[in-house]
Amino acid sequence: MKHFVIALLLLTTLSLSACNSVKVPKSTMGHSMSATPTDVVPTKSDWKIADHPKANEDIPISIFIKDKANQPIKSFETVHEKKMHLFIVSKDLAYFSHIHPNYKGDGEFAITTAFPAGGDYKIIAEFTPKGGGDSSIESHWQHVEGEAAKEEPLVPDQELTKVVDGKKVSLTFDHLMADKTLHMTFTISDATTDKPIKNLQPYLGAMGHTVAMSADAEKYLHIHPMSTAGNGPKVIFMTIFPEAGVYKVWGQFKHEGKVFTVPFVINVPQK
Repeated sequence: MKHFVIALLLLTTLSLSACNSVKVPKSTMGHSMSATPTDVVPTKSDWKIADHPKANEDIPISIFIKDKANQPIKSFETVHEKKMHLFIVSKDLAYFSHIHPNYKGDGEFAITTAFPAGGDYKIIAEFTPKGGGDSSIESHWQHVEGEAAKEEPLVPDQELTKVVDGKKVSLTFDHLMADKTLHMTFTISDATTDKPIKNLQPYLGAMGHTVAMSADAEKYLHIHPMSTAGNGPKVIFMTIFPEAGVYKVWGQFKHEGKVFTVPFVINVPQK
């Protein structure tokens, strides 16, 4: 079965920092699961971003990955077709972006992107130094100048069915509680005909990607499907929400050459 990765990120400051992470290690379904970091290469990072970046302008970002001795890490594994996955979310979690910096060599990753409005954004870099078994995580809070978007309250959805880009997507759980292994299923159909979609395409080497973040933006999970078998209409993920509370979940899938992202807000109760 397809290996899966969950990276959980703990942050407490609005500053550049490396972060401790709690992970479910890469494993097959037959292996036991643990919330202890496994096979993670310790890293540090330096972030280079223009002073006073402004909304709706192209902003170059460089991320320098170093080892614990502050030396550049020069070799990285390719994981789900990329050497780095970069996630950008606004403080209220209304904005979400999943992009992929280019590796320039000597530990440097670079990308140019634009922020849609003024405000604070969390930038999360996920990568695996050569020889690492699980992903390392580095992150950065960035303030962007400009008119702020109207803040969207993070309220749990009453119904876990959304229509995005002509797709009707429903989210279900076998059981939903904190600190317990669970199965999370996305069921995808045509919004007009209600016909199940059975021809999803691989996106970055998997039938989907899911990112979840707690309401306070301190806990982050990047989850891959349990299996590559089948092309829909169901895509099943296995994960552990580490604590009770409100989380935003973004499911990403590809159909007819186009990637679509569907967001849900859930309330995870205590075990």
